[in-house]
Amino acid sequence: MSESKVYFTTFKATYRENLLQKLHRLMKEAGIEKIDFSDKYAAIKLHFGEYGNLAFLRPNYAKVVADYVKELGGKPYLTDCNTLYVGSRKNALDHLETAYMNGFSPLQTGCHVIIGDGLKGTDEVLVPINGEYVKEAKIGQAIMDADIFISLTHFKGHEATGFGGALKNIGMGCGSRAGKMEQHSQGKPVVSEPECIGCGACLKICAHDALTITDRKAKIDENKCVGCGRCLAVCPKDAIQNDWGASIPDLNRRMAEYSLAVTKGRPCFHISLICDVSPNCDCHSENDIPIIPDVGMLASFDPVALDVACADLSNKMPVIAGSILDDNIKEDARHEGGDHFCMTHPETDWESCIEHAVKIGLGERDYELIRI
Repeated sequence: MSESKVYFTTFKATYRENLLQKLHRLMKEAGIEKIDFSDKYAAIKLHFGEYGNLAFLRPNYAKVVADYVKELGGKPYLTDCNTLYVGSRKNALDHLETAYMNGFSPLQTGCHVIIGDGLKGTDEVLVPINGEYVKEAKIGQAIMDADIFISLTHFKGHEATGFGGALKNIGMGCGSRAGKMEQHSQGKPVVSEPECIGCGACLKICAHDALTITDRKAKIDENKCVGCGRCLAVCPKDAIQNDWGASIPDLNRRMAEYSLAVTKGRPCFHISLICDVSPNCDCHSENDIPIIPDVGMLASFDPVALDVACADLSNKMPVIAGSILDDNIKEDARHEGGDHFCMTHPETDWESCIEHAVKIGLGERDYELIRI
């Protein structure tokens, strides 16, 4: 198997070429013009950033991608799916408001924002993949409706998956709320009784008669529950919560299979920017000191090779003083010289995602890094 090509450029700029122009050249060199965009809908999947977080990608980068798609005759839109947790992006109205507050309005990016899984996170397509862990992936409807899929990823650390790269952006990010639950847990939703008001919204949405209301509190029959997560999506008080009992490798492998469901059967292109490398996901309503300096911008048709290249380049960078990574090394000198992301979150295992992605044919681990 031949190596996948991953194109890379640093953040060094001159008066002759600024970073936005450099991103355009990177995409061109990486071959985005090989895709036929003529009159086709192109989903640009990115993270709009939880409100209060400042590490997410600047909307200027999204505009470059959207403008290029339009230049090639396509119809771009920015998209992401609603979150599983309680925050500023758990439904489409709050999600859109957060996206606009963070700068991703049509006036700034030149294209519209469509929340992939709809108002309450229940607009989904069941994509059959018959994987080892997932039989039918639950993907946001508006994402699956696209003719072309582009991922625009902020590469950073992550408290569960080690790092948040292209596969995290695609697999977890494109899952509906129920799809996110399927990836995160082998278990079933549970009711937190103090928050439950017995409104019955969960009762109405359940297709398996797994819910009852007793003494104004919802009860879930685990024997009937299939773990679809629809009750979680409609609960107005977030009284129904996920069982976070799945192992880290299981989460990563499910995420790889969800990525395959999103990308198979249509043209795809992937861009990752390694900057403001915060230790945690942009889903946090805050961002800590970056763990390493900014590295650069990368693009590839292969999301697996892209993630490995990002990890390799990041691991060559020095550690930023005062960061969580620096603190962890000082507490245990044995970590020094190891993988930056595993040192930041020692319980994580990003390799399991890469290994499974290669196994299921999503991409290749080996790559040729082409510097421009």
